[in-house]
Amino acid sequence: MTTAHPIRPRPDTPSGQGEALVIGAGLGGLATAMRLGAKGWRVTVVDRLDRPGGRGSSITKDGYRFDLGPTIVTVPQILRDLWATCGRDFHKDVDLRPMDPFYEIRFDDGERFTMRTGAAAMEAEVARVSPTDLPGYQRFLTDAKARYSFGFEDLGRRPMHKLMDLIKVLPKFVWYRADKSVHSHAAARVKDPHLRFALSFHPLFIGGDPFRVTSMYSLVSHLEASFGVHYAMGGVQAIADAMVAVIEGQGGRVLLGQEVDEITVTNGRASGATLKDGRRLDAEVVVSNADPGFTYGQLLRNHAKRRWTDKRMARARWSMGLFVWYFGTKGTRDMWPDAGHHTIVVGPRYKDHIRDIFRAGRLAKDMSLYVHRPTVTDPSAAPAGDDTFYVLSPVPHLGHNAADWATETETYRNRMADVLEKRLIPGFRDKISAEVTFTPETFRDRYLSPFGAGFSLEPRILQSAYFRPHNVSEEVPGLYLCGAGTHPGAGVPGVIGTAEVTAGLIPAPSVRVADLPLPMAAE
Repeated sequence: MTTAHPIRPRPDTPSGQGEALVIGAGLGGLATAMRLGAKGWRVTVVDRLDRPGGRGSSITKDGYRFDLGPTIVTVPQILRDLWATCGRDFHKDVDLRPMDPFYEIRFDDGERFTMRTGAAAMEAEVARVSPTDLPGYQRFLTDAKARYSFGFEDLGRRPMHKLMDLIKVLPKFVWYRADKSVHSHAAARVKDPHLRFALSFHPLFIGGDPFRVTSMYSLVSHLEASFGVHYAMGGVQAIADAMVAVIEGQGGRVLLGQEVDEITVTNGRASGATLKDGRRLDAEVVVSNADPGFTYGQLLRNHAKRRWTDKRMARARWSMGLFVWYFGTKGTRDMWPDAGHHTIVVGPRYKDHIRDIFRAGRLAKDMSLYVHRPTVTDPSAAPAGDDTFYVLSPVPHLGHNAADWATETETYRNRMADVLEKRLIPGFRDKISAEVTFTPETFRDRYLSPFGAGFSLEPRILQSAYFRPHNVSEEVPGLYLCGAGTHPGAGVPGVIGTAEVTAGLIPAPSVRVADLPLPMAAE
């Protein structure tokens, strides 16, 4: 048996004086570390991967950079605020480019809908598709703005771990008809099916069923209309790398290629973590950026749980899985001028396909695809004259046992290629020179995601806000959570928001965390 021994503190810091540990270098973990560093904590971030960024990291193969997860930024202000908290200028560290158009949606019947910058351009596009729906579209945006003010700026930027917090906001949930789905809300405003899709598909980007997820998520339409869609040169990896630079500039450290085995609990409080190799990291505060299912089920496996038990997490509804094909094409930079930076290719039976993924748990033969071609904006993603592609298809998570990916991967990838050949990039197969494929099994093994879910818990109304795993743990004093599985949720703005909420619950190191009360599960 290996005896655990501590990793030595940095030589310039007294042992046990304001040490904070963040498990996981995803965007939520890095943002939390930045905010804690700004408060005076000496922060160590530890991650099992070889690059920071978690699902926002990248892989480079044969000169092609494959951005593995998020590809866009919709609320730059939340990043500017994060950097400003640390006394830094975000735009000096990251080159963020506004997109116009944001993306193009291609429907199976040949119709196209392009999301653009500015109210006039969008109203013209809506009127082109369905002139009679223009008033309803304008009303939908008014609805989206109100939901943004409540759901994002208010609810999403403060803790929701007390029952009274929920009780106070229930009247607004009723007023905004949070019980209705995003799609139902869009359908009440516009009649054209293409517009209904364009206004309601966004929950898929955070792991939700548009026909079941609360209409509060229509706020995404306001995010796009007001803040635009942006791309970070170098991919989201560039944002993660810049976050590490800020943390290290604060005196913190980021340990990569180091896997945490268990959160240590001493005298009833979180006291650090033990690594897989037996070494120990001691800390006064522990923040887990791992999925809450993994945090409570594995990292706290030897500690009895009162609220987030294994049974409760097993009963939860998890987001869909993802099949992602990354590939580079040789000498294609001037080919396919009609294929832009972001394209959404909608399948022939969208609603039934969503039902297959989320409810029936069937792997359908048809598919809808999100296609990312970063080289349209960022030539550094591929060798000169070449292209890099990222093609994503939502699929059932592993809990449905919908596919044996060891045998199904090639077949599914070939079907995906057929769709791409027919509808977006003809002749691309012969140009592929490098490729990587992720299945739900990859998400399970690489990111330790329960059931290989792409976005942790599905953001349904009874799995949001107070009903989502809390930013401060009820199970162990001194333990906090951030990232997609906690409040306010997934997506780049969401996980950065979890850092703001979580770090706000942790006092400056001059205040003894050991003296803070444990939140009550029923409070």
